[in-house]
Amino acid sequence: MDNFKAHLNKFITVNEEEYVSIFSFFEVLKVKKKQTLMLDGEICRNMYFVVEGCLRKYFINEKGVEHTTQFAIENWWITDTFAYERQLQTDFNIQSVEKSTILVIDFKNQELLLEKHPVMEKYFRIIYQRAYAASERKLRYLTEYSREELYVHFSTLYPWFIQRIPQYLIASFLGFTPEYLSEIKAKLRS
Repeated sequence: MDNFKAHLNKFITVNEEEYVSIFSFFEVLKVKKKQTLMLDGEICRNMYFVVEGCLRKYFINEKGVEHTTQFAIENWWITDTFAYERQLQTDFNIQSVEKSTILVIDFKNQELLLEKHPVMEKYFRIIYQRAYAASERKLRYLTEYSREELYVHFSTLYPWFIQRIPQYLIASFLGFTPEYLSEIKAKLRS
């Protein structure tokens, strides 16, 4: 899992011996496309780091409509942070979008990891700061842009998502119906 080591070294410095120890706190999991990792109503016990593939976090509203709130591709983390930090029931689901290889750490092992390797506190602080900043940006874009501007902005900023992620999931993430996204794309092409 050299890409996890390279990812860590973008934020902190760990030697080979430290990395082997850090890595021992994680479980490597290979998941199939559309495999569920966390279900609404379960205690949120795990955080997931994507080595390869893509995961998504979503909820289902009272009308039965899925709303994707987050994607995680290579070198990104995903969990229900609120429920994970408090070891509560989640009201989200996490599912693989593609066949994926992920690293899994549970709350207890993360606490032991932080105790043994205090430098990981810095790593997770930086990761959480970046995730929080991304959430703030998304909220601003959702309130500031028209739906068409939101799609154009998103597809310009993240063209690889548009190529890689099924359109119905992009629509769900942006708060559109798949049909409305098709209309926007048709309008932009003409």
